[in-house]
Amino acid sequence: MQIAVTTPTGNVGRHVVAMLVRAGFRPRVLLRDPDRLAPEIRNEVDVALVDQFDADSVVAATRGIDSLFWVDPTTGSEDPLADYARATTSVVRAVTDNRIGRIVFQSSVGAEKRHGAGEIDGLARTETALDDCDVHVTHLRCGYFFTNLELQLDALRAGTLQVILPLDQPMAWVAPRDIAEVATTRLLSPAWSGRCVQAVHGPADLTWRHVAEILTAATGRRIDVERITDDTMRSRLHQAGMTDGLVEAVLGMSTGLRENFVPEQRRSVRSTTPTTLAAWAYDHLRHRIVDAS
Repeated sequence: MQIAVTTPTGNVGRHVVAMLVRAGFRPRVLLRDPDRLAPEIRNEVDVALVDQFDADSVVAATRGIDSLFWVDPTTGSEDPLADYARATTSVVRAVTDNRIGRIVFQSSVGAEKRHGAGEIDGLARTETALDDCDVHVTHLRCGYFFTNLELQLDALRAGTLQVILPLDQPMAWVAPRDIAEVATTRLLSPAWSGRCVQAVHGPADLTWRHVAEILTAATGRRIDVERITDDTMRSRLHQAGMTDGLVEAVLGMSTGLRENFVPEQRRSVRSTTPTTLAAWAYDHLRHRIVDAS
């Protein structure tokens, strides 16, 4: 079986690649810059230089592939949803032209809404396009990545996180490595077929108040959380250099899920993964906050 992995240096993809290698496979990795691959991995994979927004290059890179782990690439443009549409065109062409029979797609909690959730709407469109291909596909509806906290290191060092969600609204938080484990087992398992939706919810639903308490204990530094207005957050994102279109897409991921949203798949043994935020924060955040202070 030939397996291809997109975004192989990303928070999830790098773990998928390593797990496949440990399982005895030599995956084909699709990426723009092979120098970003970890040195110990380079001799264990086949590299295909690919721009995921270029359908022709994706089709060429996936010839002979049986199973594909697809992640829509990130974008910083004025129209991120248009970029998601371009990436969707690429994967659909690859799947149909090369008759790739099994796809695991990294989607998100909120994609079930189909519209009204900002950048997540782009993932929803990829889901529906893959469904129309009439292949075996699993959509991984992932919770909020622990690694998103790494984008707020300065705020964490200052001791205050600012968010636009209600502080007592619980949501699924998950470690990217746990997502990779689910993705890899799905890629290798013959036990499923057709269209599947697999939630990946982490070990527990957490409110932002809980997150602040966990981070305080894990880092030994007092971290508080404060709710700010949408306009204040919009201004912060503009100051960070985001385009107008990207700002609204990023905001929409929160505003679209804060009013009575309930995930399509409830928490169960199938959707619950083991790594806790406390353990992850101790291993990955503590030294970056404490040592930099």
